[in-house]
Amino acid sequence: MKTTDVEIFLGLDVEKTEHWACALAADGTKNWNKMLPNDEAKLTSIYQELSTRGAVLVVVDQPATIGALAVAVAQDLGISVAYLPGLTTRRIADMYHGTAKTDEKDAFIIADAARNTPHTLRSIQVSDEDEATLGTLTRFDLDLARQITQTNNRIRGLFTQIHPALERVIGPLAGA
Repeated sequence: MKTTDVEIFLGLDVEKTEHWACALAADGTKNWNKMLPNDEAKLTSIYQELSTRGAVLVVVDQPATIGALAVAVAQDLGISVAYLPGLTTRRIADMYHGTAKTDEKDAFIIADAARNTPHTLRSIQVSDEDEATLGTLTRFDLDLARQITQTNNRIRGLFTQIHPALERVIGPLAGA
């Protein structure tokens, strides 16, 4: 992966609710090193703030599941994203001082590996086919949610027509 034009390397050690984020300048200076909530607005804010300092490369250790939001937000903002496989991260971590594994250390290692050894990175790009598939799944999910709501409303309406007391007893259970 080509990183010669990148000025900020943002390493993310992704977790379920929060990620540890470490941003390194091309010269190795830390620009950011703290917890980052796994929240679209917060991710957007940090990505935009870092983008004011130059071209950013976001590097994650898990591109799917818990890392998917961080990847999607970066791609939506037009920021390059890469993946550093876990085994590679562990091997690179062995070359750093200390044996303790911490989220902060892992985020730094991810960012530093992207800066110094770009050949270890895997590019993450969404193809048009993947985007179309995701859109189809999202629409299907929304259709199912609408059908559930319509069915619940129809059942409640029938309860009211047949016997109002029955609706009061069973109605709350139908919404569960």
